[in-house]
Amino acid sequence: MSPSFGNRGSANRPARRRLGGILLHVTSLPGPYGVGDLGPEAHRFIDWLKEAGCALWQVLPLSPAGYGFSPYQSPSAFAGNPILISPDVLYEMGVVRRIDLKGHPRFRTATADYIKAAAWKHRLFRRAFDSFTSKPPATMAEEFHAFKLENAAWLADYSLFVALKDRLPGAAWTQWFEPLRRRDPAALGQARAKLRADIEFIDFQQFLFAQQWRRVAAHAKDRGVQIMGDVPIYVSLDSADAWSRPELFLLDDELRAPLVAGVPADGFSEAGQLWGNPLYDWPEHARSGFSWWRERIRFGLNLFQLLRLDHFRGFAGYYGRPPNGPVDQGAWVIGPGADLLRAIDATLREMGIETEGDPPLIAEDLGFITPDVIELRESFRLTRMKVLSLSFADRLDPFEEAASASRCAIYTGTHDTNTAAGWLLEATPLQRDFALRYLQSAGDDFAWDMIRCAWASTAEFAVTQAQDVLRLGPGARMNVPGNPEGNWEWRLQAGSLGSDQARELRALSDRYGRTPGRPPKGRSAAPPKSGGS
Repeated sequence: MSPSFGNRGSANRPARRRLGGILLHVTSLPGPYGVGDLGPEAHRFIDWLKEAGCALWQVLPLSPAGYGFSPYQSPSAFAGNPILISPDVLYEMGVVRRIDLKGHPRFRTATADYIKAAAWKHRLFRRAFDSFTSKPPATMAEEFHAFKLENAAWLADYSLFVALKDRLPGAAWTQWFEPLRRRDPAALGQARAKLRADIEFIDFQQFLFAQQWRRVAAHAKDRGVQIMGDVPIYVSLDSADAWSRPELFLLDDELRAPLVAGVPADGFSEAGQLWGNPLYDWPEHARSGFSWWRERIRFGLNLFQLLRLDHFRGFAGYYGRPPNGPVDQGAWVIGPGADLLRAIDATLREMGIETEGDPPLIAEDLGFITPDVIELRESFRLTRMKVLSLSFADRLDPFEEAASASRCAIYTGTHDTNTAAGWLLEATPLQRDFALRYLQSAGDDFAWDMIRCAWASTAEFAVTQAQDVLRLGPGARMNVPGNPEGNWEWRLQAGSLGSDQARELRALSDRYGRTPGRPPKGRSAAPPKSGGS
């Protein structure tokens, strides 16, 4: 199972070094079609990163979004989100006409207009598919055929799954007719025959996504920018993965999930979180040699140079709870631990990726962290995460554990936290006082004081949200964990990241040795307790 797009193989994988980067999801890019996509604005953002001396772009999962538009509730661990397909690039590919793009609805631009954009793009993709089937551009038919063959291991089930859901609108697969729910071979064969045209259209959308991602990845490589992808630990129960491989999940005889994923109260949510994803049957994964997980990692590293392993603590121990009732009814269960990490390590070696030094994996080790999580992370030399806003909230020295460690990615904040300016507004007096004293900040440019702190640190990767570069407040927050509505909608405004911000960030990157090919100016970087610029 190998994708036919992205950065195939690892022979040219860049060496690890001190990098500065921006966390920005593709949906947050500006553009005229209701939601950010893989078109011209993605290329312009990469150019801006180059200008700013940043060689890292971190994205959220690119898979289809699920409930509440969350990329962490996806119906597939492998598919790309069709809403990210760029209409402008479709025109460049020769499958739509310019007039097809001019009649788009009036989308809102301040936030992502998911529903309206998805409906219009679906109609546009139909025109593109009709154009392609009647007269495909040169070589595209062969490329489409090759794509389907190379991705058949996941694409065949995914496209049938989506086609069936389109014919049974609103019905989760657990509510389908028994033969389809149980994947009776005769029923599946009949469905594939009946829905052949629909399946081909869904395959075509995945092909378009793959082609456009390849362009973005090639442009990033040309500009010396690495892209960090994200591997969600879970998929949705209503997913092609759970339907096609139910044996990999903890489901009862009725194919329902008696226990689901979540976390008890922690630094992100005082009430705990109910994610609702099905839990894995880890013994079954172990019996297969963790083949499904190995393919996920292989797939991801053919798309990106670096991978963030979401909810890493769930590999050491995960929290299972009933789908209904109070969060404290759940319990922690021992996870696959080193067995899974050894399987992932073997996959990296098969891909020719050196694992003795620093593997291209970032462990999202946030939340309730116990010694076994730390031991697992350190045993496999995975890069850890440190978030300044969370450290300041707990009034902790963010560099206490990592003052001399380079295997660290330090963030001003993540998609799950407030913006830096928003955090300062909502901090308690004690938290605010601690953060301002630590940074030697007057508080009038707090976001950039946080960015300076991250860039000056010993951490290998220093990452800030685009919102913090723009000094935006709490209204620009991407996600509030535990809040099911109003998330994932924030967007950049056209031209808001310009030369002024690029010069500011480039100055920090130059000074602290994060500009590729340039040594730091003055002293070597150190934990910036002295504040100042």
